[in-house]
Amino acid sequence: MCLAVPGRVLDIGEKDGTRMATVDFGGVQKEVCLEYLPDLRVGEYAIVHVGFALQRLDEESARQTLALFEELGMLQEEFGDPWEQAAAQAGADSPWPFAGGPYAGEAAAAQRAQDPYPYAQEEGRP
Repeated sequence: MCLAVPGRVLDIGEKDGTRMATVDFGGVQKEVCLEYLPDLRVGEYAIVHVGFALQRLDEESARQTLALFEELGMLQEEFGDPWEQAAAQAGADSPWPFAGGPYAGEAAAAQRAQDPYPYAQEEGRP
């Protein structure tokens, strides 16, 4: 589901001629386009949908909405890792679908650091 979520503007800049901001959504930070709200300033809150700030919002309303979204699990649904969400919906024990495979655990992480493509020869990679 796509939500319009309130967020707080942390900083503002320009990217490729477009006014952009880093916006905090209850701990998750995303880049947001400010073209629809050109006078929005750092510290203010806005309703954001699909990467666009659409409407200014007062701080109290933003905090109440974020708290409700968090309570309902909607922030995780909107901003969480899709792999973790799919695994949870499937009832998997691990959030990563290959948790029991050759890339699992600390030993495998150390091996990946040394040889990131252990099956490269089998796959025809150099």
